[in-house]
Amino acid sequence: MSAIEATDVSRTYELDGVSVQALRGVSLTVEPGDYLAIIGTSGSGKSTLMHLLGGLDRPTGGTLLIGGRDVARLTPNEMAELRNTTIGFVFQSFHLLARTTAQDNVGLPLVYRGAGRRERRDRAAAMLDRVGLGHRITHRPNQMSGGEQQRVAIARALVTGPSVLLADEPTGNLDSATGSSVLSLLESLVDEGVAVVLVTHDRDVAARAHRQIRMKDGRIVETR
Repeated sequence: MSAIEATDVSRTYELDGVSVQALRGVSLTVEPGDYLAIIGTSGSGKSTLMHLLGGLDRPTGGTLLIGGRDVARLTPNEMAELRNTTIGFVFQSFHLLARTTAQDNVGLPLVYRGAGRRERRDRAAAMLDRVGLGHRITHRPNQMSGGEQQRVAIARALVTGPSVLLADEPTGNLDSATGSSVLSLLESLVDEGVAVVLVTHDRDVAARAHRQIRMKDGRIVETR
């Protein structure tokens, strides 16, 4: 079964009484262990597509299956549960809680699973060790470098055991050496069967992926 399957997906927004087509009939399949880069200029539709693939939004038209489930048929609570069990998110700005330790930041998604404090802390510690930050579990974001904060964010995305990791400009706030290290970490997940989909403006970052799609005006205009 495909991790994500989009068929002729469209997304239209109503802005001040005007219909804006952000996506126009996009079809895309993400398989387990896939490594896909989505590129395109601002306004091309790549962020809208990312939001749909992650279940953060629903398409206006077409069919979107995440983990084999049609998102159009899911209640808001079912959508939230699907995201929590299937999708991990990594953002350019990290989105870590400033006054919270790395361990508790990573364990946060498990709160929504109903996991107890001991389980959350144990699993978070194991995941921080997995990303090379076992020695930083009690540190807060302002005590860590940008690269370390991004690794904490990746650990948080992985702590629920997702089948797909969506990364929006994951190296955008990092220097080239640190960014390359973060990409190597993401690529190790691909080897373990996690599908990694990243949005990037950086062609060097995109070139490391197994597949690239380029978007323009809400459509996929090139695949390689």
